[in-house]
Amino acid sequence: MSRIDSLLAVMTIEEKIGQLAMLAAGFSVTGPVLATDVEESVRQGRAGSLLNLYGQDATNRLQRIALEETRLKIPILFGFDVVHGHRTVFPIPLAETASFDPALWERTARIAASEAAADGIALTFAPMLDVSRDPRWGRMAEGAGEDPLVTSLVAEAKVRGFQGASLGARDAVAATVKHFVAYGAAVAGRDYASTDMSERTLREVYLPPFEASMRAGAAAVMPAFSDLSGVPMTANGPLLNGWLRGEAGFEGVVISDYNAIAELVVHGVAADLGEAAAQALNAGVDIDMMSNAYVEGLPVALERGLVAVEAIDTAVRRVLTLKERLGLFDDPFRRDSMQPVDRPRLREAAREAARRSIVLLTHRNDVLPLKAEPMRIAVLGPLADAATDMMGSWSGAGEAKDTVTILTGLREARPDSEVRYARGVGVDREDEIGPGNAIEVARASDIVILCLGESRDMSGEAASRSGLDLPGDQANFARSVLALGRPTIVLLSSGRPLAVPWLFERADAVLATWFCGSEAGHAIADILTGRASPTASLPVTWPRSVGQVPIFLGERPSGRPASDQHYTSKYQDLPTTPLFPFGHGLTYGRFIYSAVQAEPRNAKRGDTIVLSIDVENQGAREAEETIFVFSRKPVARVARPLLELKAFTKLFLRPGEKGRAVVMLPVEALRFPGLDLKPAVEPGEYDLLVGGSADRSTLMSARVTIEA
Repeated sequence: MSRIDSLLAVMTIEEKIGQLAMLAAGFSVTGPVLATDVEESVRQGRAGSLLNLYGQDATNRLQRIALEETRLKIPILFGFDVVHGHRTVFPIPLAETASFDPALWERTARIAASEAAADGIALTFAPMLDVSRDPRWGRMAEGAGEDPLVTSLVAEAKVRGFQGASLGARDAVAATVKHFVAYGAAVAGRDYASTDMSERTLREVYLPPFEASMRAGAAAVMPAFSDLSGVPMTANGPLLNGWLRGEAGFEGVVISDYNAIAELVVHGVAADLGEAAAQALNAGVDIDMMSNAYVEGLPVALERGLVAVEAIDTAVRRVLTLKERLGLFDDPFRRDSMQPVDRPRLREAAREAARRSIVLLTHRNDVLPLKAEPMRIAVLGPLADAATDMMGSWSGAGEAKDTVTILTGLREARPDSEVRYARGVGVDREDEIGPGNAIEVARASDIVILCLGESRDMSGEAASRSGLDLPGDQANFARSVLALGRPTIVLLSSGRPLAVPWLFERADAVLATWFCGSEAGHAIADILTGRASPTASLPVTWPRSVGQVPIFLGERPSGRPASDQHYTSKYQDLPTTPLFPFGHGLTYGRFIYSAVQAEPRNAKRGDTIVLSIDVENQGAREAEETIFVFSRKPVARVARPLLELKAFTKLFLRPGEKGRAVVMLPVEALRFPGLDLKPAVEPGEYDLLVGGSADRSTLMSARVTIEA
C-alpha cells in the first residue's frame, strides 16, 4: 500500500477536510479575511497549507508543529505570490514579456524559485496567464499582454523555470497557473466583474495558454474570482472537471483564489456556505484558500447529501500527491538547506532583464543615447526617486532599500555631469506638492529627463482605472516643462499603456520603462547612455484614447471596413488605428526589410514552411530587431482575424550589415477551430506577413497554399 493510501485509510473526515484548507499567516493578504490563530489551526489539523509566510525561522516553526504535534504528521505546504521575483525583483510580467525572449522568461523564474525555496516556499501563485486586451484592467500588469501565442510561450517558460527538472529538487517550487479562465476579459475592465464571450473566443484566445501550461507540467491551477457567462469559475464543473481535467489532461491540484468559495454566496449561486463548499468541491476545486468554506461547510454538505466522501478523498489524494512530489514527506526542510544564493549574479540578471524590457516608443532629434560630454541633466517628476514604485505590484519579499531608483542610476552612470533633481508634482492629487523649483531646474539644464506615470498601487489587483491619462497634475506639469523648449526625454513608469498622444507628439523621446524591479535605475541609465541598446517591443496594442478599448492585433474583418465613406466601421473623432501597434519598439539602429520567401509554396499537413527574411541595418549603431511572423487566411469557412501571430525571432546587425532571419513554421501552426470548434488546418491559401510590428501597412508577405 502506498504512503497516500495508508494515510487515507486512517484519516478522520476532519483530518481530510483540514488538508483541503489553506490559511494565510496574517500579512500581505489579498482579501478581507485575516487568520487569527494559524499555529492552533495547524495543531488541530485544520490547515494543510499556508500562504503569505516566508523565511526559514517562520516556516520551520510551523512545519515542526505539523510534524511533532499532530497525529498523522503530514507536512505543511507553504505558498507565496512569487510573481516577478522574490527577494530580487524583476520587471513586472507585462514589461518582461516585452523582451520577447523565452530564455529570459525562464531564467528569471528559475532565479525566483531558488530564492523562494531558500525561504521555505514550495508553491507559487504564478504565472498569471490571463490574456488581456483592456488596459483599464489593472491586472494587465501581471500578465503577458494581448496575444494567446505569446502568453502560451510565457506559460511554458515560467512553468519550466519555477518547477525545474524535478518538483522534488531543493530549488523547485510548484507553479500555480491562474486565473482559469477569461478573467482578463472582465466587463468594462473592472476587476472581479463578470465576463461573457462566445465559446469560439474562449477556445481561440483564452484557453490556449492554459493548455500550454499543462503541456509544460504545471502542478496547480487557480480558478478566477469572476464568473463566465453567469457561472462562477470556482463552481464551473464543465470547465474545471470537463475541459481542464478532461480535454487538457490536468492531474494536479486546483486551488481557489482568496475567499472565492465563500463568495459563491455573494455571486448568487449558493444559498449558504454548505452549498458553496459542495459546488466548489464537486466542480473540482481541491483547496479552499482562506474562506473557511470547506472546514465549516463540507460537514454540513455531507449531512445534506450534497457531496460524497469519495469526492473529498479524491481531493485529499491530489493534495497529498503534490506534497509527495515536492518531497515534503521525505524531507520537509530540504529547501531550507540550500546554499546561499549569489546576490551579485542575481542583481546582474535583474539588470539585464530590465534592460531588455524597456521599450523605446518615440525618438527624434537624436537625443538618444545621451551625448558623452559633460552635461547639465535635470531629472524631474514623481517617479524619478521612487524606489518602492520601481518594484511594481506583487513584488514578493523585495525591499525598497535594495531598489535602484532612476535618479540614483543616472547619477552613477554620469558622474561627469551635473544631475539635478526636483520632484515637481506628486503622482496623484492626494500626493500633490506643486512644481516648486522644478521649472527653474529644467530651464537651467541642457537636457530634461521627465519621469512620469503611475504609482505601483495604480496597477495590479483591484486597481482598475476608467481613464488612461496621467494621474494627478502630471499632465500640466509636463506641459510646463515641455514649453521651455529644452530637449526632453520622458520615462513612463506604469503597469499599462497610457493614452497621452500629446506627450508623444511634443517630447523628443518617450520610453515605456514600466516597473522594472530592483535594478530599474541602472537598467534605464544603461539605455539612456547607450551602454545598452533598446531591444524591447510592445506585447500590447497602445491606444490613442480609452475610447478605442479594447483594441488588439487580432481584430476580425468587417463587411464595411473603415474608409472615407460614411457608413463604415470608424469613429467620427478619432482614427481606428492605435497610437502604437503590437510589436512596436524602436532601436538605435534602422532596420529595412527587403525580401521574404516561403518554401515550399505548396505544403501539406505535417510539413514545415521555411521563411527567409532579408533585413539590413541602415542605422549608425548596432542593434537587435524582433521580427514577427503573422498569418492571414483571406478566405475561410470562419472569418479569420486580419493578423494572427504565429512566430517571432531576433536578428542582431551592426551598422550597414545585412542579415537573413530564418523561421521554421510548422503547417500545424496554421490550424484554427472550424465550424465544429475543433482545431484543424483548413486547406487553401494563407498569407504569411513579416515585419517589426503589427502595422499592416509595413508588412511584407509571401503566399503559401495548404493542400487538402
